Amino acid sequence: MRVVVTSNDLVRLSFLTALLHDAGIRSVLLDQHMSVVEGSINAIERRLAVAEDDYVRARQVLVQAGES
Repeated sequence: MRVVVTSNDLVRLSFLTALLHDAGIRSVLLDQHMSVVEGSINAIERRLAVAEDDYVRARQVLVQAGES
């Protein structure tokens, strides 16, 4: 697995997950349950990761969508 984006913005992460899904790229949101531990203050960024083989294509999809 390789991280393509880190963010605290849940709406952005949802959008990026949908973009990757539409491109046929499976992604995993890591650290999403840490908010329970941290008290939901968004101190820990969540990581959006893809398989190593999909990383280059995932980055291309995100760049084409205006995400760097």
